[in-house]
Amino acid sequence: MIVLDWAALSAAEKAESLRRPVQRRQAEVAADVVRIIEQVRADGDSTLRALTRRFDGVELADLQVSPAEIAQACAHLPSDLKAAIGEAYQRIRAFHEAALPPSVALETAPGVHCERITRAIANVGLYVPAGSAPLPSTALMLGVPAQIAACAQVVLCSPAQADGQVDASVLYVAQLCGIQKIFKLGGAQAIAAMAYGTASVPRCDKIFGPGNAWVTAAKLAVAADSEGAAIDLPAGPSELLVIADDRCVPAFVAADLLSQAEHGPDSQVMLLATSNAIIERVQAAMLEQLSRLPRAAIAEQALANSRAIVLTSVAEAIDLANRYAPEHLILAVDQARAWLPRVQSAGSVFLGNFAPEAIGDYCSGTNHVLPTYGAARAYSGVSVQSFLTFITVQELSRDGLLAIGPCAIRLAEAEHLHAHAQAIAIRLESPR
Repeated sequence: MIVLDWAALSAAEKAESLRRPVQRRQAEVAADVVRIIEQVRADGDSTLRALTRRFDGVELADLQVSPAEIAQACAHLPSDLKAAIGEAYQRIRAFHEAALPPSVALETAPGVHCERITRAIANVGLYVPAGSAPLPSTALMLGVPAQIAACAQVVLCSPAQADGQVDASVLYVAQLCGIQKIFKLGGAQAIAAMAYGTASVPRCDKIFGPGNAWVTAAKLAVAADSEGAAIDLPAGPSELLVIADDRCVPAFVAADLLSQAEHGPDSQVMLLATSNAIIERVQAAMLEQLSRLPRAAIAEQALANSRAIVLTSVAEAIDLANRYAPEHLILAVDQARAWLPRVQSAGSVFLGNFAPEAIGDYCSGTNHVLPTYGAARAYSGVSVQSFLTFITVQELSRDGLLAIGPCAIRLAEAEHLHAHAQAIAIRLESPR
């Protein structure tokens, strides 16, 4: 990690220190993604097979996972892993059901009845990355809220492994969440297939899930196209920011930083500390722990793009964290909860020394599909609400329109929209 003293940096150096690694090559990635999307739209399944062969080294006869493959995967999955998945499923479901938005119905004036009703998005696509490691946890985070929302059609795409199969644990989660349409597809090509549809892959109205820089760029591209699909949020390479003071446990902080760094070379971790001594202790703990990690080489690449910054206080660190707007924020500080009201921009917050970010990744109950790239300033993580649309309704009696119609007429006239005013006045003038 690069160690910086915030007070000694120029404005330009401060801005550069907060840039994500992948942002430095966005134009190159975006150009690659546009070509992939155009190829999928032009040639459909044949392009999907060719790109899977090129990028994943797998020759696919069938793009869709068969019922027999799902059954075989579920039958051979270790029982203790099934139990852990089931336990996580229950907590995630409980939290997401509790967070369901309520319906609204009230009279805003006598005879004026207004409502907000919910409808499930009919066709949704879920992207579950695999890359260097399968992610059944992401299948849970997407599949559970889609199941609660009762979307009519759920499509799941996840890259095939070397044997041509989707990871068994991902298939088990899909079965648990009632998902039957599963495809052996990854990368930008999977996003394109779900956005526009092919002979095999159904077109989806909205696409969910995290991914690498190419997946994120593909999601943004299809969302910008009127013929494409909506997306949940910009959810790219994982990122974590830890704020630490003298009450932190350096070994815990080190473990948290490494847990995110091992996701991939594009991941970024940040440590904001109130002294150089804290950073030194954390770095020593990281060096010791790194030697025991199977994915140490990946973590080291991510750490090369990461920062440790010395600030004068926890308050200053939180202000800087709000500017960075991290996907994950750990407050490893004294009286962590007392600082929570000051947190403005973060995907998910972890309070105190015994709330590791990894617990939110798996089974605390909250969702781990969260905004990255600083999008937490305006976006929220995935929830059941992400799978719903909200429709407002109004019903007026004649007395209700008599009561509020003159207000609307005056506002319409102020906007010089006389047909609007007439649509109300003609009713007020009617004898019945």
